[in-house]
Amino acid sequence: MSPILEADALRMTFADPDRAAFLALDGMSLAVADGEFLAVVGPSGCGKSTLLRLLAGLLRPISGDVCFRGQPMTAPRREIGFVFQRANLMPWRTALQNIILPLEIGQVPRAEIAARARELVTLVGLDGFAGAYPRQLSGGMQQRVALARALIHEPSILLLDEPFGSLDALTRERMNAELLRIWSVHERTVVMVTHSISEAVFLADRVLVMSPRPGHVRAEFPVALPRPRPLALTSEPEFMALARAVRAEIVDSD
Repeated sequence: MSPILEADALRMTFADPDRAAFLALDGMSLAVADGEFLAVVGPSGCGKSTLLRLLAGLLRPISGDVCFRGQPMTAPRREIGFVFQRANLMPWRTALQNIILPLEIGQVPRAEIAARARELVTLVGLDGFAGAYPRQLSGGMQQRVALARALIHEPSILLLDEPFGSLDALTRERMNAELLRIWSVHERTVVMVTHSISEAVFLADRVLVMSPRPGHVRAEFPVALPRPRPLALTSEPEFMALARAVRAEIVDSD
């Protein structure tokens, strides 16, 4: 079966006003299977977020190709949802109004908007908070809104750029468990960038380790841990051994 999303030999440079242009990615290639949960980790500055923006069509590479279902990506596509590290909610809109914004822009019929919104509010655990404004929500709740907003147009792929990085450790653990629950219901393909090795191993079917800048794939770790995965799994020897192996690969690359 062909991958749903592919990147082939991506090369990306950026111009810095204070210095010469620098190479962010060089020879970055990956393939993501339909329904797979892929996590990408690596040292700071290795180009993880740049990679995700290239996969989303938000940036164009200097060379190399990104293909969605075998077709070249030349611009953002409706089939690909994106969740940033910050929720980026509109403060003057309620949680529900933020969630339905993509459908309003797409001029989806109001009855369909209402039906999808009701389903997602419940799915992401926002029952009772649909009428709250962002300032009235915790960081975890705001990220639930952002996740629901990314899911409401029913994308085939969800790209997550360190979505829980700003949360405290306990809230982050709960959001990881919630993300797995939502993923199991919707069976979307997910590519997630994270600095947390334990988060990557807990969530993913496969973990890619990127090299220092210019970034490329340094190592790949299949995650054969059984699903569903309770949080208690993180204390099991198999989990800890895999997390150590991923960490060693990152440390050796520094």
